[in-house]
Amino acid sequence: MFGLMQDRPLLIQQLIEHAAQYHGDTEIVSRRVEGDIHRYTYRDARVRAKKVAEALVSLGIKTGDRIGTLAWNGYRHFELYFGISGIGAVCHTINPRLFPEQIVYIVNHAEDQLLFVDINLLPAVEKLLPEFKTVKHVVAMCDRAHLPKDLKIPNLLVYEELIADKPGTYEWPEFDERTASSLCYTSGTTGNPKGVLYSHRSTMLHAYGSALPDTLGLSARSVVLPVVPMFHVNAWGLPYSGPMVGAKLVFPGPHLDGKSVYELFETEKVTFTAGVPTVWLALLNHMQANKLKLSTLKYAVIGGSAAPPAMITTFAKEYGVEVLHAWGMSEMSPLGTVNHPKEKHLSLPEDELLALRLKQGRPPFGVDMKIVDDAGKALPHDGKAFGDLLVRGPWITRGYFKGEGGDPLKDGGWFPTGDVATIDPDGYMQITDRSKDVIKSGGEWISSIDLENAAMAHPAVAEAAVIGVAHPKWDERPLLIIHRKPGAEVTKDELVKFLSDKVAKWWLPDDVQFVDAIPHTATGKILKTRLREDFKNYKLPTA
Repeated sequence: MFGLMQDRPLLIQQLIEHAAQYHGDTEIVSRRVEGDIHRYTYRDARVRAKKVAEALVSLGIKTGDRIGTLAWNGYRHFELYFGISGIGAVCHTINPRLFPEQIVYIVNHAEDQLLFVDINLLPAVEKLLPEFKTVKHVVAMCDRAHLPKDLKIPNLLVYEELIADKPGTYEWPEFDERTASSLCYTSGTTGNPKGVLYSHRSTMLHAYGSALPDTLGLSARSVVLPVVPMFHVNAWGLPYSGPMVGAKLVFPGPHLDGKSVYELFETEKVTFTAGVPTVWLALLNHMQANKLKLSTLKYAVIGGSAAPPAMITTFAKEYGVEVLHAWGMSEMSPLGTVNHPKEKHLSLPEDELLALRLKQGRPPFGVDMKIVDDAGKALPHDGKAFGDLLVRGPWITRGYFKGEGGDPLKDGGWFPTGDVATIDPDGYMQITDRSKDVIKSGGEWISSIDLENAAMAHPAVAEAAVIGVAHPKWDERPLLIIHRKPGAEVTKDELVKFLSDKVAKWWLPDDVQFVDAIPHTATGKILKTRLREDFKNYKLPTA
């Protein structure tokens, strides 16, 4: 026997309809690539998203066609999210910070039919265009007046002209909620990127899960500024969960320096933001240098890589901002966990509460997780045992686009994350390392993340990375690589002494190297493959 409930499919276009109908006057504010501030409402966005849909149909775009975007966080990109997916096509967001050969590979692998491109990225696309095999048109995301001169892009279209004569009355079709909606490629540091193909159903369920009080806790009272780019796992789902609850959205455009981000926080009265640690370092440096405070910001989600303890403490004590440590991955849409302390933990001593906040947090309903040993045997959730982290749920991938990499699932549908983690009795998960980054010394594991976090607490350290280096006795030993703050001085011996009461003695690095900069991936994570290559012939003094 089945229930007698309506069976309406969960479709992304319903979000912009809901926001326009019930939060129609709520603002969407964007700092444009053109340099000015643009304002309109959810009601306006719905009309323009429908115009996008009508324009795509007029160009012959069909269900399942992939449409690429090379764009920053802004209102036109937001319209594309709904206009593309709403007709049953696939919105393929592309990271413009990737190497040119990676962009070429991704566009060709996805078989993108159109490319929507922000104007400051058009020169790069012009150079790569001859290598794109399926792209029929490039659309410049501007009006005619702001179109860069002397571009030699055949069949170039202009966004505002493309939608200008469309009525904006498009009737969204209904189709199977399992229809593909959007495509993101992993920022893998080895091999070609692999495509993660989201569905309308998975995206809508992810938006529900994201907005829950113990995850991101968004509401119609929220003012949300996604610093995390819309090309990076759909800005962690915020362009979907925002309209779901009617939150005001503030898009920062291409300028993510501390000064620009701070100005938007204050002028738009932002209450909630999300991004990777490198952006917050720039913001904190700007505020400290100029003796500034934050008047409305309440929550900052930090994900992408581990948040240093000093950053969490500084945000809380100096600026009254609660850092929500979070974890996820492209294959998870990306939300996996968010760290909201339970009521019983709020009365913990300060150092114990900080230690709890450093964990990646608890999964919302919709994400199931476990840790296993090398033989695949489940390990206890006691906060001590650590093993390979596996996940499953309705917004987690079951395979990559076009079958790349074969079937990744294990043991009845569990996805291996590639992370090594612990899970404590209260459900808090903590990443101790990437499985490929963990340092195995004398049969014991050393967490590079914990060592990095401890080193980042030193006042002279701007950034720290730890890699394993070959050792004849111990197999591997940790090498600490440091980028110092401008004008700051610290020696190897001073750092080792600083760490001596913060980590186990046998975890202490065998050597410290100072560098001018630490390399990062296109999504802001430390590029350890590059560091391992740079130091592949390095001989430790203890070897």
